Amino acid sequence: MITVDEALTLLFGLVAPLPVEEVPLTEAAGRVLARDAVARRAQPPFPASAMDGYAIPSREARPGDTFVVVGESAAGHRFEGPVGEGQAVRIFTGAPVPEGAERVIIQEDVTREGDRITLGENLSPGPHIRPAGADFGDGERLAAPRRLTARDVALLAAMNVASVPVHRKPDVALIATGDELALPGEDPGPDQIIASNSYGLHAHLRELGALPRLLPVARDTRDSLVSAFDLAAGADLVVTIGGASVGDHDIVGDVAAELGLERAFYKVAMRPGKPLMSGRMGNAAMIGLPGNPVSAMVCGHIFLAPVIRVMQGLPPAPAPSTRLPLSAPLRANGPREHYMRARVTPEGVAAFDSQDSALLSILSEADALIQRPAGDGAREPGEIVDVILL
Repeated sequence: MITVDEALTLLFGLVAPLPVEEVPLTEAAGRVLARDAVARRAQPPFPASAMDGYAIPSREARPGDTFVVVGESAAGHRFEGPVGEGQAVRIFTGAPVPEGAERVIIQEDVTREGDRITLGENLSPGPHIRPAGADFGDGERLAAPRRLTARDVALLAAMNVASVPVHRKPDVALIATGDELALPGEDPGPDQIIASNSYGLHAHLRELGALPRLLPVARDTRDSLVSAFDLAAGADLVVTIGGASVGDHDIVGDVAAELGLERAFYKVAMRPGKPLMSGRMGNAAMIGLPGNPVSAMVCGHIFLAPVIRVMQGLPPAPAPSTRLPLSAPLRANGPREHYMRARVTPEGVAAFDSQDSALLSILSEADALIQRPAGDGAREPGEIVDVILL
């Protein structure tokens, strides 16, 4: 068996960033920027008023000073020409500041009669003018790689960027295996269970920005598995679920090897999730996940998610973690890394009492995994532990 870190290193060696495609901003959120985006104009592109009020030429205006209003500057409609001594221009938030104006007096500090304004007492200091390029300048960059958020998309639009280069979404073929599986909504036989892992992993992969394909269940026969692998043709990543252990009916590894699998590793010193397998089949990477429901989903977070991120163009890295205090004690850990389903509260993080890897109900309630090293000693409330947030 190898460690989780060793398994991740080998998995990262099986994949690479996918080719780049150009997508419009409306499709950019959640995608990974492949090359720097360059601003095509400054923001704001001109000195702009930060308030509704009056633009005047003197930064040193005093209470009681009067000015003649000679025009108006609104968003999208600038005042043409300069503002001279003793003159003012009615101005609105976001509008271009006229040439010669050095200060905007907010409208609450002004008394207006006809075309003349008088400045009141306790003037807001101002100048209430946003300089050209105060947000970003022409030619400034949004650096790649990065997963684009809605906030990034707003910035790109302001930069006058209409489309962006992003890495192609990974095509992932999901193959659940086993005679015991029935699909949700079917009437299962007396010895069957519902195929839950493939649906959970499908949802997880969609959340990660991949394009998962849920293939028909492969039964515990060579012909059925060969057919399933044939249907996976063209995928960037093939994920099998179940059939990777050492039982008489666990034939995924043998059939995959027959079809050309170059195995990278088999078995990881962790729980849940020990019977994990990986390698390459032709142009695709392959990961064989355990069939135990919680094991498959936990391995999705620990292994599948980091692999997908690399394929999307992000640097290789383990699942993001944080450090939180325990709110309940933990017994000493055994010889394998343990990813314990847990719940985060204002007091800290607490593991569920039962860690049975068949209990999906507990995984559904969990919002974190406590990451315990092999041989970790007993822990008391208040001690700090590594946590992967779900």
